[in-house]
Amino acid sequence: MIGARFIQLMIMVLVLSFITFLLMKMTPGDPIRAILKVDDVISTTVDEERVMKEYGFDQPILVQYGQWILSVAKFDLGESIIAKRPVLDMILSRLPATLALTVGGMIALFLISVPLGVLGAVYEGRWQDYVSRWIAMVGASVPSFWLGLLFIYLFSLKFSILPVMGTGTLAHFVLPSITLGIAMAPMYIRLLRERLIATLQSSYIEAAKARGLKRRRILLVHALRGSLIPLVTMFGLSVGSLLGGITVIEILFSWPGMGELIVNAVMQRDYPVIQGYIIIVGCLVVVTNLIVDIMYLIINPQIKQGKEVV
Repeated sequence: MIGARFIQLMIMVLVLSFITFLLMKMTPGDPIRAILKVDDVISTTVDEERVMKEYGFDQPILVQYGQWILSVAKFDLGESIIAKRPVLDMILSRLPATLALTVGGMIALFLISVPLGVLGAVYEGRWQDYVSRWIAMVGASVPSFWLGLLFIYLFSLKFSILPVMGTGTLAHFVLPSITLGIAMAPMYIRLLRERLIATLQSSYIEAAKARGLKRRRILLVHALRGSLIPLVTMFGLSVGSLLGGITVIEILFSWPGMGELIVNAVMQRDYPVIQGYIIIVGCLVVVTNLIVDIMYLIINPQIKQGKEVV
C-alpha cells in the first residue's frame, strides 16, 4: 500500500511541476528584461537574443521543461535570475525555519483542537460543549493575520511578555505557532467532536461499558483512538493549506523561512525560485501523506492493503 501510494504521489508532483512550468511561461512579464535589468545592461535586441540562448528561452516549451525536469532529477533547481545563486541553496537555507514553525503550529493545533473536541463530545449539549463550539466559531471567523497582529499588540507591545519577531529562543516560537494553530484548529475541533460523539454511541463502546471498564480508559483508549483517524486524514489533505498559510505568518512575524523568499520571487518574477519552491513544497506534501499512511497503521493496525477490517 505504501509503495503504490508513493508512486501516485510522485506522479502528482510530476503533473504539478508541468502545470507550474507552463503557468510560469504564460505569466505576464518578461524574465529577459528582468535579467538585463539586474545586470544593469541597456536592453538591445542583441542582448535579448544572447540571454534567450543562454537560459534556453529560445527552445520549445516542452524541450525547456524536459531539460528542467532532468536537472531537477539531479537535484539541480537552476539559478536565481535575481540573486544569481543556486535555487536549491536558497531554499535549503530557509527550509529549516519553515519546518520548525510548521512543527510548532502542528503542536499548537493538536493542543487546542483535541481537548476542545473531546470536551464538546463528552459534555454534549452542556455549557462546556457550547464554549467549545463558540471558540471554534470565533477561530474560524478571525483572519490569521489579524489574530497575529492582536497577539503582537497584547503579548509583545503592551505586556512585553514574548518577543515580536525573529528567532533564537523557544519564546520566539510561541506567538507564530499559536497563531498558526488557532487558524487551523476550528475544523479539527468540529470534526473530532462529531466523530467522537458517534463513536461514544456505538455498540462496541456500550459493550466496553458493560464489561466494567473505566470511563477514562474507554474514552482515551477505545473511543479517542478511532476518532483520530479523520483528523489524520484531514491533516494530510490540509498540508498544502498549512504551507500556504504559514507564508503570511512568517512575513507577519519576520520569520526567516521560505515565505519571504517566495513573496520576493513572485514580486520580481524570479521564475526558477518559484518553480523550485513549488517542487519542494510538492515533495513535502508527498512525504507528509506517506507519514499519514503510516500513522493509519499505527492508529488502527487492522488497515491492510488499502482495506479496513471492521
